[in-house]
Amino acid sequence: MDRKQMCVANLQYKKPSDDGAKQSKNLLRYLTYRESRDESARHVAGRERWVDHGMGGSVAEIAQRCDDLKSEHVLTFSLVCNPNPDLIAMVAPEDREQFVCELTESMVNGFFDARGLDTGIEFSFVMHHRLTGDPQAPGLHDPHTHIVLPGTVYDEEHGQRVPLFFSRNRKVNHVEMLHDVTERTMVTQMERYVGPDWEQRYDELAEVREQERQIMEDEPHGVMLDDKGESWNIWCGTRRTDEQQTAVGFYRHYPAPTEDDPDALRLEFRPLATGLTHEQAAFFAQVLAQEMNGDMDKLKELTGFLNGMNAEQRTALIEEIGGYEQPIRDVSPNTCANYAAVDKV
Repeated sequence: MDRKQMCVANLQYKKPSDDGAKQSKNLLRYLTYRESRDESARHVAGRERWVDHGMGGSVAEIAQRCDDLKSEHVLTFSLVCNPNPDLIAMVAPEDREQFVCELTESMVNGFFDARGLDTGIEFSFVMHHRLTGDPQAPGLHDPHTHIVLPGTVYDEEHGQRVPLFFSRNRKVNHVEMLHDVTERTMVTQMERYVGPDWEQRYDELAEVREQERQIMEDEPHGVMLDDKGESWNIWCGTRRTDEQQTAVGFYRHYPAPTEDDPDALRLEFRPLATGLTHEQAAFFAQVLAQEMNGDMDKLKELTGFLNGMNAEQRTALIEEIGGYEQPIRDVSPNTCANYAAVDKV
């Protein structure tokens, strides 16, 4: 895999001005009380939201520490440590929070060790458990951390605090160094929690997804209209979600303008039925591509019924249609509705 896609580590800073201080406090409140723009924080009784490594454990404490340790030009630095959700999916759900916490602590300490700051640095971080908003794979667990750093660091040689800076020039590029440390740390974590074959497994996932995209080599299965009334060819198909599940939906070209090509298009997937086994998804995609008869609304109706079924009901429906080997009859809305209406086991 492209290891630059393993984990995102973004860096920002706030200036020591009235506006900067206000923005910093607003950011701290947001990080404390939200999981994302759309979801409030999931507080656990008796447990602190922030992990304190010297910058405090509350909005008030961290804001004060930022002010106490600011430099002439920087009130505070903030980092985001966001592992790739496809890799997080390989980690056992009960281990993911510890995985990301360890990743964060090792990344920060490793980065400042690489910079030769033997005295270390104060920092605090908060864990967020949002869900992905990627339209091709929405709703995946996306744990990540927000890290607060001071504007100064203690210099043992000078016996005092000096401004913390992030150079980005030919002689030294601290941002690139941060990304390199993050990649190495992520590799170590994946080997510990998933196993030495984690990258091979990811590459296999990516290969399957690329094969699934080849559905566009077939004749289109239908046409849909976008919000502007423009028509687009669609292909009913599958996209591997993770190592256990596959989604059924449709592929379509979407506008993806660039500076060089404002009319560029990109083939993307949109899920309509999720949580299926690989075998079930492949089966239903083939059947639905025929049954939809070019009608996008009918495809949405049928996949809606699939979403309303549990695993046992979907298995029974597959047997009713004729089994995996050779479907002997088409699946109809009435057939789907009958199975979806059965009480779930």
